[in-house]
Amino acid sequence: MKKVLFIITGLVFILQSCADKTIVVTEEEKLNLPAEPYAYNSLSLPAGTSPASNNFNDFEILNGAPIFIENKTDITPWGATLGRVLFYDKKLSLNNTVSCASCHHQDKAFADGKQFSTGFEGRVTTRNSMAIVNPVLQNNLFWDSRSKTIHDLSLQPIQNHIEMGMENLDRLVEKLNNTEYYKPLFTKAFGSEEINPENISKAISQFVASITSSRSRFDVGQKNNFSNFSELEKLGRDLFHGEIAKCSSCHGGGNLSALDGPNDPYGSGGSISQDLRGATNIGLDLVYKDNGLGNGKFKIPSLRNIEITGPYMHDGRFNTLEEVVDHYTNGIKPHKDLDIKFTDGKGHVKPLNLTSLEKKAIVAFLKTLTDTEMTKDPKWSNPFKS
Repeated sequence: MKKVLFIITGLVFILQSCADKTIVVTEEEKLNLPAEPYAYNSLSLPAGTSPASNNFNDFEILNGAPIFIENKTDITPWGATLGRVLFYDKKLSLNNTVSCASCHHQDKAFADGKQFSTGFEGRVTTRNSMAIVNPVLQNNLFWDSRSKTIHDLSLQPIQNHIEMGMENLDRLVEKLNNTEYYKPLFTKAFGSEEINPENISKAISQFVASITSSRSRFDVGQKNNFSNFSELEKLGRDLFHGEIAKCSSCHGGGNLSALDGPNDPYGSGGSISQDLRGATNIGLDLVYKDNGLGNGKFKIPSLRNIEITGPYMHDGRFNTLEEVVDHYTNGIKPHKDLDIKFTDGKGHVKPLNLTSLEKKAIVAFLKTLTDTEMTKDPKWSNPFKS
């Protein structure tokens, strides 16, 4: 495939910071994009799944293609291509040092392998960077479930004073207007070279929504009665879905994530008065420094690619899957808001009490969820070559 090569040499950006200090950044970059964009509008989703069932998410599938629910904007090849460039471009941070991809690495399923991430001016985040795993299937986003749409999610890290520091979006628009390669890309994506926060958000949203994982050994196994699994992995799968471990009661469905639709147990359960937002308290602490959504409740994440997205939990306290399984086996704290499935119905903790073999089997099963094709797919890779 022929490549279109945009080369920006000796490009100088002069920014005025909040403290009235001038920041001068000189860059030599090469932006490599294919002459024809990847087919981002053709999603490969796990078997048995469909995009979020209510209006909490930006996208739904219409005639086989994802669309924004709110304004019916298609995920287009060029829109997502622009989103890919924005996702990897460090110019979206105030001092040109941090991009979205700085905390979301493709080879780690868009996590970053650190307990906490380093953002703008070396500032450290207070939560572990979540992996990006089939976000189009999820109704609630971020560890505290504060966003119900990918569209809402897309600009929050950019404006965050710790993560990327670009609190003034007008300044971001000015920077992109002064960057040679953006006006042609915005024209291809939206039919106009106008750059504005709404289209920046739409483009990033389209790229993020296109990131899907459905090619793991688990996905292959679903098609052949898991004949590709070892006996230990089969035992782990049975435990995961069975009454002993009951992992799938939280990590359910084809995405192995919170069942948080309007009629689901971690959604509103059909109630109009309460929405659990896909979050729960798993007894990590008796007293939480970070209360998440409230009362120590945090979003139940997808377990897809879990082998490569550690460290684990909102604060990255566990380095290994073995430590995570040990927590559920005998480490659950009797918090007053503990998820009822971890209690005996009388307020006492009911640990899983897994045997050594059972713990090994569950970890073995979890490793079958790794999608190595997703971590190498060029359409989600860094388009910048320095």
